[in-house]
Amino acid sequence: MKYAKYPLLFCTGGTAYMTLELIWRGWSHSSMFLAGGTCFLLLGKINTLRLNAAAKALFGAIAITGVELTAGLLVNRDYAVWDYRQMPFSFLGQICLPFSLLWIPVGFAAMQLYRTLDRKL
Repeated sequence: MKYAKYPLLFCTGGTAYMTLELIWRGWSHSSMFLAGGTCFLLLGKINTLRLNAAAKALFGAIAITGVELTAGLLVNRDYAVWDYRQMPFSFLGQICLPFSLLWIPVGFAAMQLYRTLDRKL
């Protein structure tokens, strides 16, 4: 199980990210599986830092926003996957402040899920 733990956590994060998108907007893109898995592993590491919960949640949101920006610059150049150009405080149409703020509670909840799964695995 030792070697399967991180791939399982990655797949859990990827599936959760895509599921959130399916619920939110009715569709997702395969690249979001990779982004979600990456975010989940990063959130797990952030959750191990000796910080208070608010700081962990903020750093988690920053990490997710960074992954989203990277994914956007790699696979969303034509804005076919998402388009935040009309959103307030958008950067290159790839990330925006409203979604970055949404990642604070979502990321914190994901950290709790990660911790639970990590202990069980």
